[in-house]
Amino acid sequence: MQRRSFLVASALAPALSSAFRPALAQKPIVQGAGTSFLRTFYTRWGQEAAKETGFETNFEAASSDLGIAKATQRVVDFGACESPLSPGRLRERALVQFPSCFGAMVVAATVPGVERDRLRLTPDVLADIFLGKISKWNDPRIVEHNRDLRLPDLAIVPIYRTDPAGTNYVFTVYLSRVSEAWAAGPRAGTVVRWPEGGKEAKGIAGVAKAIKETPGAIGVSNVFTARASELATVQLRNRSGAFVKAGTDSFAAAAAAAEWTPQNTADAIDTNAAAAWPIVSPTFILLPSNPAAERVQATLGAMKLFDWAYRNGADIARELGYTPLPEAAQASIRASWDAVRGPDGKPIWGA
Repeated sequence: MQRRSFLVASALAPALSSAFRPALAQKPIVQGAGTSFLRTFYTRWGQEAAKETGFETNFEAASSDLGIAKATQRVVDFGACESPLSPGRLRERALVQFPSCFGAMVVAATVPGVERDRLRLTPDVLADIFLGKISKWNDPRIVEHNRDLRLPDLAIVPIYRTDPAGTNYVFTVYLSRVSEAWAAGPRAGTVVRWPEGGKEAKGIAGVAKAIKETPGAIGVSNVFTARASELATVQLRNRSGAFVKAGTDSFAAAAAAAEWTPQNTADAIDTNAAAAWPIVSPTFILLPSNPAAERVQATLGAMKLFDWAYRNGADIARELGYTPLPEAAQASIRASWDAVRGPDGKPIWGA
């Protein structure tokens, strides 16, 4: 699988060629890897944070599984994933976990004659579309909630992401909660055994491209990619029974209704909040609790990045379609960083 690496701070000036001039000093680099869900988000945060923290951030955007693996293997300073690790797995791998922000998965469809945010889908219909049980856009179960639309006699083409991905995890957790058939069949995971039919794609950008170019297509995307690709998103009926549009307000309503645990994990998928978008979830960061001596400063740089983001990055988050964490959660997260210790056994944060 091709991976891309993004340097998320100002490009470093090249060393001066003259023998009479010293080369410009490089800032220390924090290396991250993981989910492509928030690729642009980490880019913007890193660029702005570097001005204050003095650390550049290099983030390899590929998948949640990659972020977990590289954080465990200590080949990066932080990993990023959508699927949180259990307390037992965190202890086994000597990792500290905390959320960075909330992100939403939006459902997009290319249905001729239907404008953005006009199509309404219920959870059971969405699940049955991806199970292959509903195959035409003018199926009576779709028409029932869209009598103001002229739905074509056109085959539905579900777009599946075939590579391991946190976006798969978030979407299939949602489908498992709203559909017994999904929970008993494909279930939730970063790698999904999708039912036969539909069209395969790799990467979040590949999914968006397939949705846009395929008449009758339906799939899921993060907000930034959906906007950049000018995809037509749909309304979903949430647990309270309201059809809601994908947008800043409905994402924030879901985040506000999230259930938090003492381990700083939060669940905002399919909440009871009346105005909430139903497919919202945090992205989690993994730090080594025992970084090697040569990586202590880079680990501290990672904590400084997210400390800066909690204090200053809310507007960037909203601009890109994401939702910042509540202040109470931020305080709890900073307290959890005391578990990150240097070789001398002392906490790195606040030293």
